[in-house]
Amino acid sequence: MTTSSLDILGIGNAIVDVLSRADDAFLTARGLDKGAMRLIDAAEAEALYAAMGPGVENSGGSAGNTCAVAAALGAKVGYLGKVADDTLGKVFSHDLRALGVHFPTAPLVGGAPTARCLILVTPDAQRTMNTFLGACVTFGEADVDAASVEAAKVTYMEGYLFDPPAAQAAFRKAAKIAHGAGRQVSITLSDSFCVGRHREAFRAFIREETDILFANEAEILALYQTESLEEAVAAARADVALTAITRSEKGCLIVSAKEAVEVAAVPTEVVDTTGAGDAYAAGFLAGYTRGLPLAEAGRWGSVAAAEAISHFGARPQADLKALLG
Repeated sequence: MTTSSLDILGIGNAIVDVLSRADDAFLTARGLDKGAMRLIDAAEAEALYAAMGPGVENSGGSAGNTCAVAAALGAKVGYLGKVADDTLGKVFSHDLRALGVHFPTAPLVGGAPTARCLILVTPDAQRTMNTFLGACVTFGEADVDAASVEAAKVTYMEGYLFDPPAAQAAFRKAAKIAHGAGRQVSITLSDSFCVGRHREAFRAFIREETDILFANEAEILALYQTESLEEAVAAARADVALTAITRSEKGCLIVSAKEAVEVAAVPTEVVDTTGAGDAYAAGFLAGYTRGLPLAEAGRWGSVAAAEAISHFGARPQADLKALLG
């Protein structure tokens, strides 16, 4: 790879998503917290999969979705994440590479199977995610491809991957490689429950290693343990150079040391909120790495997010370049 041959390198949980429609009674009967992401073991994954209605299977994972959307926007994209040497792993790898995403991570042989996320979408478009991490948890420092990190303008890390300690070490290794090569490091908080599990580790990583932070309103409030968005923004400003906060129908707020830019949401019919934040980050970073102003990069993010929530599933179904106008 040549210098700056990648715009974005995603690092995250390589997961195959299984999406199915469900009603509130189905969630209540199984004690599921609507709108949250929870980790499950292999036995529960099998039981829940058997109880779910007809599903749509797609290669996914938060950072994987971001990479797919960014590639659709014309960005040069790479991805690091661990799948198993099994059928789902081969499907995941093929899907990403078919989109033009550079994916050099070697598969896990003889261990846990490829991860899958069982996503229940209720009529109000909320998604409740039940994740069996499988091979994902084996991602570690040895899987950080230095050449890919050095080649990327921005390395984008998925907060969900903070659960296994080996991955936190991998994040720090990747961040040091990126900064050593004069590149930038970005992280998304992913989920407010995830923030609750790893708040101090997140805050240290953001303060010490992060250049660009992505979060939704609930996540940024959870990170700084406040009910005031104004207080959370002030705290983020002290920790990181650039923060992009998504606020659903209220649009997004992009905060740097010098300015705060508000960008309106793009109106659309909400069908499924799965992947909205992933798509926003993809659009923002695709624009940002092109050198666009923050407001325009935010518009790219809003356009991508609106497309993502207008249909079932997280991967783009429309021509995103055409939607940008």
